[in-house]
Amino acid sequence: MTVELQIRLLEASNVEPIVAAFNELGWHKPAAQYYQYLAEQSAGGRTVLVAWLSAAFAGYLTINWQPEYPPFQRTAIPEISDFNVLPQFRRQGIGTQLMEHAEQLVAERSAVVGIGVGMYADYGAAQRLYVRRGYVPDGRGLFRGGSWVRPGEHVVVDDGLVLWLTKTLHVPSGE
Repeated sequence: MTVELQIRLLEASNVEPIVAAFNELGWHKPAAQYYQYLAEQSAGGRTVLVAWLSAAFAGYLTINWQPEYPPFQRTAIPEISDFNVLPQFRRQGIGTQLMEHAEQLVAERSAVVGIGVGMYADYGAAQRLYVRRGYVPDGRGLFRGGSWVRPGEHVVVDDGLVLWLTKTLHVPSGE
């Protein structure tokens, strides 16, 4: 039997399987978050790509076309965000395929894509993936709570401490 990876746009019927999968891991990902994503997707502000491996939910990411990070917002750089691959499906190329799909969609509208990454060990795999894919820091340093961390400032290292990265994409030529 061949195992096939499918990447599709988020649909309402996906919400409960996604929430259940995260609940099994003890991760709080409420259904309201995904219904909000669906509303944003319908309005054109976000695209949500969902990966399925042999009909099992494996992971997802979103493309935020209207990011809140000020430099991305000012220069209309779309942001890949909320990128998750379930632990049992990691190291099988699913994250790479999600990123490929996302970058292709972004390249249709922008020459640059952005992404933020956390700074502690739980983000190690993501940090490595992004570097391997050609993402580089945007040069502004660490960002937390709406502002950049200043030299000598003490900060809590948690999900709110982010290094922002960008990647120049190969924009398809009009053929």
